Amino acid sequence: MTDTQTLDTAAVAKWAEANIDGFKGPIEAEKFNVGQSNPTFRLVTPTGPYVLRRKPPGQLLKSAHAVDREFRVQSALADTDVPVARMYALCEDPEVIGSDFYIMEAVDGRNIDDPRIPDVSNEERAAIYAEMCRVLAAIHSVDIEAVGLSDYGPPGNYFERQVGRWTKQYRASETEDIPAMNALIDWLGANIPEENQRRLVHGDYRIDNMLFEKTGSRCAAVLDWELSTIGHPYADLASLLMQWQMPPGAEGRGLEGVDRASLGIPSDEAFVEMYCKARDLPGIDNLNFYVAFAFFRMAGIIQGVYKRALDGNASNPERAIRLGKAVPSFAQKGMEAANG
Repeated sequence: MTDTQTLDTAAVAKWAEANIDGFKGPIEAEKFNVGQSNPTFRLVTPTGPYVLRRKPPGQLLKSAHAVDREFRVQSALADTDVPVARMYALCEDPEVIGSDFYIMEAVDGRNIDDPRIPDVSNEERAAIYAEMCRVLAAIHSVDIEAVGLSDYGPPGNYFERQVGRWTKQYRASETEDIPAMNALIDWLGANIPEENQRRLVHGDYRIDNMLFEKTGSRCAAVLDWELSTIGHPYADLASLLMQWQMPPGAEGRGLEGVDRASLGIPSDEAFVEMYCKARDLPGIDNLNFYVAFAFFRMAGIIQGVYKRALDGNASNPERAIRLGKAVPSFAQKGMEAANG
């Protein structure tokens, strides 16, 4: 099995020189030690930097790690209001390095992995949150017909589909019985709202999946589109609200217990109001369902990461094991959200 931590740079260079205009080897590759899904490498070449994202080798869950979908959606968004990196080429021949991969622009920006955003002024912090809201609304305002993404997700009720999908994914990677997760799955299945919007959704929208310009608050690129599809936009919004309920720090990356007002960070209610204004919406009903769903899906994702670590093909094994221990907590928080 190919190692997720290394890359056959000679094979990549040979393929890229044949498929990307102006690409010249040799390559030096450095793996980004973030993310738990598709291993990502910075490529240093004589003609400049690039970024490569690959599907992990080994036995994978069905439909997971779809780098071809990441490449397609970001290519489609190139001329929209959604900031994305430029896509160069997609390789769907696993014989090249052992799994599919694509090469994209290395965006020059700063990554913020702490939603408290230390070391900036309150004004800049507030501006970054306003920008997060603007970009989220831009994603949900994309004309999917015009950009060729109308078939990017199947028809039907998005949440019904997602609850079914992530229940199957969770069961496929289940390592212990978690009563709260069983209860959350049952509650979500019994409370699915009617489908009333069909939009592009990112699937994992949060501050550490964005790159911001080196100075100022503008977003330079939204990253990590693996979970994107056509579905209900409130799933993205709820994912943010869910993330902010996590503990602050390197693991939780949340805002639990943080005095937001003193830092210029909007409350959940204020952020939802900003979002509704940006999309000209009167308000959002059933918000507790969407947040409960966000906790459920994250528990399913983390369970899959944990199982891959146990199987020996996680992108960051040590962190994957730590994250896996949090699945019962996510399930419990999901039930708390379900109960209002």
